[in-house]
Amino acid sequence: MILSDLSEAEVKRRLRAGEMVFTCGPFTVRVASPVQHIGEALHLLYADYPLSDGFADFRLDLMTSGGVRRWLRPKVVFTADGEQPFAPFPLDQAYPLFEWSLNWCIATVTHQCLIIHAAVVERDGRALILPGSPGTGKSTLAAALVNRGWRLFSDELTLIDVDTGRIVPLPRPISLKNASIDTIRAFAPNAVFGRITHNTVKGTICHMKPATDHVRRAYETALTGWVVFPKYAAGASAKLAPRSKHDTVLELARNCFNYRVLGRIGFDLLCDALETSECFDFEYGKLDDAVAAFDRVRLKEAA
Repeated sequence: MILSDLSEAEVKRRLRAGEMVFTCGPFTVRVASPVQHIGEALHLLYADYPLSDGFADFRLDLMTSGGVRRWLRPKVVFTADGEQPFAPFPLDQAYPLFEWSLNWCIATVTHQCLIIHAAVVERDGRALILPGSPGTGKSTLAAALVNRGWRLFSDELTLIDVDTGRIVPLPRPISLKNASIDTIRAFAPNAVFGRITHNTVKGTICHMKPATDHVRRAYETALTGWVVFPKYAAGASAKLAPRSKHDTVLELARNCFNYRVLGRIGFDLLCDALETSECFDFEYGKLDDAVAAFDRVRLKEAA
């Protein structure tokens, strides 16, 4: 069964009871919450994810705060295994908090993979890794590419399997921020979007549903093909500039969540990934030009 086999009312019931369990890439997640719009978002954005009734890698509890404040300034509190890593969030930000909380769980305790703060998409068995700090346009670029023939692995976390060195898919809703929301709505009018949340710590947030086929193929790993550091600049022409693998290894290491935990293993994984990769800096101003630039690189290499 997949999540869309349940009614929205049943999703909300399972959430209230702490019985909402589903598989997301290599992880099984249990979620408990009385917040109505978390149920609505899961029913819409996670519709294609397999349900599970077994052991969960993570349990996320997103509960409303108690006391008098629940009437004046209602809040939602995230806990994982009794730990509360974040301060309470406004109640209307409960769904973005769910996504950030799941990121936190994966990045904090998952060490069977090297985890890079980067978007990643795939085509023809080769992965394109897009590292970058907030504002560089990596999620916007990933959202554009997956609507033009590339397969979504993740818009936030690149997972390199410690045993195989291959990239592991973690397809989840893509988090779009501020102006990129309208940009992707215009670029991909047939895509499915969740509700818009305003005034978060990251500005205005909206999530785009991953394609059904991308979720179903979450077991299909890929070799690294390209590592590209994007930078959005209004009006700029699309330009790929080669960068050294030495500099790329150093920058990727700085963008890893668990590089120090894995030590030499993490270093070897990065070096091995770059053995099969081309590395670039990339400036772009228009999404159509950006997609065309990556298609040219991909076709040139295949020729």
